[in-house]
Amino acid sequence: MSGAMRAVAPRRRLYDRTAELAAVARLSARSETGLGGVLFLTGAPGEGRTAVLSRAADDFRRAGSPTASESRPGNTGYLVGAPEHRGPWSGARALFAALAPTPSAARRALRLARGETGLAAAVTELLAGRPTLICLDDLHLWDAHSRAALTAAWQDAGPRKAGRHGGARHERGGRREGGRHEEGPRHDIGRPVADQSGRPGWVVSAGRHHRLPDVPGAETVRLGRLTADGARALLDELCAVPPVPSVVGRLLDDTAGHPGLLASVARRLTAAQLSGGSPLPRPVADGAVVAEVYGRLLGRLPADSRRLLSLVALADRTGGAGASAAYEVDIGAVLSAARATRTHVEALDGLLADGLLCRRGDLLRFEDPFLARAARASAPTAWHQCVQEATGSVPPGTTGVRAGAGAGPTSAVLTWSEEHRTDRLGSSPAGRVVAPVVRGRSQLVRGLAALAGGPVMDAYESLLQAAELLRDRAPVEASDARFLAMEAAWAGGDIPACLTALDGGRGARGSERDFAEGLTAALTVRLDHARPSLARVVARDGSEDDPRLLLRAGSAALVLGDTTAAARVHARALARARAERRTSLLPRVLEHLAYAELRAGRYSRAALTAREGLRAAELTGQRNVAAHQHAVLALVASVVGDEGAVAEHAGRALETARPHGLAQAATLAEWALARSELGRGLAAQAAARLVPLVRLGPRGGHFALRMLVVPCFVEAAVASDRRAEARAAADEYAVWAVQGVDSAAPAQLARCRALLAKGEEPAYWFGEAVRHHDDCGNDFERARTLLAYGTWLRRHRRPGDARGPLRDALVTFERAAAAGWAEHARSELRATGGASGGVVSPGAWGRLTPQQQRIARLVAQGATNREVADHLSLSPRTVDHHLRSVFARLGIRSRVELSGVVGQWDMPE
Repeated sequence: MSGAMRAVAPRRRLYDRTAELAAVARLSARSETGLGGVLFLTGAPGEGRTAVLSRAADDFRRAGSPTASESRPGNTGYLVGAPEHRGPWSGARALFAALAPTPSAARRALRLARGETGLAAAVTELLAGRPTLICLDDLHLWDAHSRAALTAAWQDAGPRKAGRHGGARHERGGRREGGRHEEGPRHDIGRPVADQSGRPGWVVSAGRHHRLPDVPGAETVRLGRLTADGARALLDELCAVPPVPSVVGRLLDDTAGHPGLLASVARRLTAAQLSGGSPLPRPVADGAVVAEVYGRLLGRLPADSRRLLSLVALADRTGGAGASAAYEVDIGAVLSAARATRTHVEALDGLLADGLLCRRGDLLRFEDPFLARAARASAPTAWHQCVQEATGSVPPGTTGVRAGAGAGPTSAVLTWSEEHRTDRLGSSPAGRVVAPVVRGRSQLVRGLAALAGGPVMDAYESLLQAAELLRDRAPVEASDARFLAMEAAWAGGDIPACLTALDGGRGARGSERDFAEGLTAALTVRLDHARPSLARVVARDGSEDDPRLLLRAGSAALVLGDTTAAARVHARALARARAERRTSLLPRVLEHLAYAELRAGRYSRAALTAREGLRAAELTGQRNVAAHQHAVLALVASVVGDEGAVAEHAGRALETARPHGLAQAATLAEWALARSELGRGLAAQAAARLVPLVRLGPRGGHFALRMLVVPCFVEAAVASDRRAEARAAADEYAVWAVQGVDSAAPAQLARCRALLAKGEEPAYWFGEAVRHHDDCGNDFERARTLLAYGTWLRRHRRPGDARGPLRDALVTFERAAAAGWAEHARSELRATGGASGGVVSPGAWGRLTPQQQRIARLVAQGATNREVADHLSLSPRTVDHHLRSVFARLGIRSRVELSGVVGQWDMPE
């Protein structure tokens, strides 16, 4: 199924689909009353997902056709397939093209979906209250942006309380996982329809291997194979000559009741074969048949993934005989075959994550044997002999795996497999020769596991040992192990360990040597020596296609303080990792990119990247990366002024960072908490929290973040009468600021001096700070400087002079949706006698988004946040976020003020 269609496909009979159609009927009944819901339908290619969706849309439309005497709108049913091209938002475009009456309406809906309102509001606007069932086919083929938007829409529209644990799941025939039968979200029963009216129903199909999103209250139905009676009925419908019982039995055995294969075979058999007069082919479902049914799934995979699937199928010694062939292959044999055919093994991560392949110990196997037969049939003819020769005698311990950028779950499996294979050889000469390599790779696996989710200094020790064991026999892997050991030590904040891992670049060449020498010089505070080497790394590796080299170039750019180059290079690494389906690498790339965006002052981008990185890290079990992303999100929330989000994300980060020794993540999280406290006027508490972060020593903050924290500490310390400590920190910061590794440092140094100065001297330093801010581009820090300047002017009885900086600060905070900081600036402005609230200009209403206007209107009429959320199909937290932005933009502080402000204008719908 591809593209988007308004009309549904012609009706056809469905066999053995009673349970599936019953689940559709339950959802359709809720959709007719506006309650909506989500039903997931999973199955293998050819098992009839599209047919069930087509029937669902058709039945819903027919059931709701109004009679001549009725004036109500009829039911609408849509069937939308995955677009052929999976560019960003391509799926959403296909959806809106199906739902919208005109192309301009579709474009407007896409803008709403990509903006603050989200996809749910865009769909609600298009449907205009009509009872609707939307059937989305092949969700696994939709682009990531559209899938994320759909998931958010389904989660926001899901049950608020009782259904948060999800709906019932079941197999074909009504057998439910968990042993109980539920027909939908229980809390909807008996509630007024108006409370949740206007929601569409969603029937969503996906491949059996696809990981479904977690949607509260959703029901999941798994399509199954046909029974003997169902298969006979299907064959009777498809075959020109009714097949004799013996032929039916043979077809059923060879296809295992797979409806797509049965249909394909039936089209190929002659009348003589169906009547038993001619022999049937062996096998009946040969390569051409399975390739016809599974070809589209294989065709949509990246080239390396298709090649690897073919290699796994070819490496199986059984040859795939029978419908239930195991297709279990030793992973060492697959690696040998990959080396013989020059196939990259990195795509294994994606195949395992997607569920197309499964792992059991050191064996790989297909979940679906027909997919294996299709992959085998699609392999080039020359590969058969090549793979047979490569896997006939696999020398133990000779299959290598690149670590570093591609390291992850697959790397661990591959290396463990080699160790296990060598152990079985006992005292063979080959085993004794490669023992150091095997032990080195074993240590590499342990180090990778600890780096992903354990104490980072344990990872450091294992990776360093791996580098030593692999130095002579596997120099490339040894180099990767050293780089990863350095990353582990960096995350732990241990400079001597970083230097040991870098080893001064001994034995390295080219960019690798430049990076090691440059970073060694930077860590020993010899920046003049570091710059030329690191600049060569950025220039040389920053244009490569290997994510490993791009990560190294991005790290070099961050050390140099070139945040623009760092963000650009890491964005390139992200694009390459996605294109190559490097599932285990993706969280690490997103971690680096989020930090680069944070350092550049692009907080909204940093938050977006960190959220994606958090999802990727949780899916791949990389707890340490998840902790870092939580810390980034906490720091961004401290900018916005969302106290709850700061506490939540900082707490989640520290849960992992403290026991695992993640000094960098812990420093970011503590800094976020302190900034939140400072924004709420708790200067003494913030200063006490920041004191350890700006000190040297093992109990201090991370060495790469210590100086970045100083300006915040100085502000808190001065406000809490700890001027001596503030002055000492500022003096050290002055030495660091002139080294040019942070473009914002001159402006923040001037602000520190202004806060510490006396008499009229602060006015000069505040002016210098604003001038430097204009050159570095971080608007949030510029607004903080203006706020501090305006506060100083007001307290020195210069209210007229204070209003200008305070107004500029207020506007900047409002643009950044930094509600807490905006309120601080607004209170200071009020104290000067300036107009920051009360009568609001008519133009202020126009600065609100359409969604914010709707929310403001409902709140002004007395609705609670939950009532607004239910009315607009949003979550209460989203409503709260929009409402705070409304208050900030209108310059008001309460719902009472909002009612008065809204009453000033005529606001038609």
